[in-house]
Amino acid sequence: MIVCLDTSTPTCRLTLLDENTYVYEWEASRELAKSLLGFLDEKLAEHRAAWQNITGLAIFRGPGSFTGLRIGITVMNTLADGLGIPIVGTIGDDWQAEALSRLQAGENDQLVLPEYGGEAHITTPKK
Repeated sequence: MIVCLDTSTPTCRLTLLDENTYVYEWEASRELAKSLLGFLDEKLAEHRAAWQNITGLAIFRGPGSFTGLRIGITVMNTLADGLGIPIVGTIGDDWQAEALSRLQAGENDQLVLPEYGGEAHITTPKK
């Protein structure tokens, strides 16, 4: 099973692909860090799959929400490393198709970094 994830907006998108395609959207908002792994585990279980059935990961790199991208990409990088499976990150409107093509070609980014669409705006501490 291949897992595709986009956490660039408060409405997150998850696609699970095996011989079928399953697409889910959920409003994660400020609960993404707490809900992402549980949501993924729940959706895998609905299709009688487990973490060990995941054969590849695709993640939308951005641009988008700093926090949403950071959380989603960190979770996917951790899963790829822990499960020993390939991960690819892409951008653009056809990000999923490009990512699937790259996975099928045997590519593996090993570590995906976010694309925020500009320089990070880091504020100066007040103390």
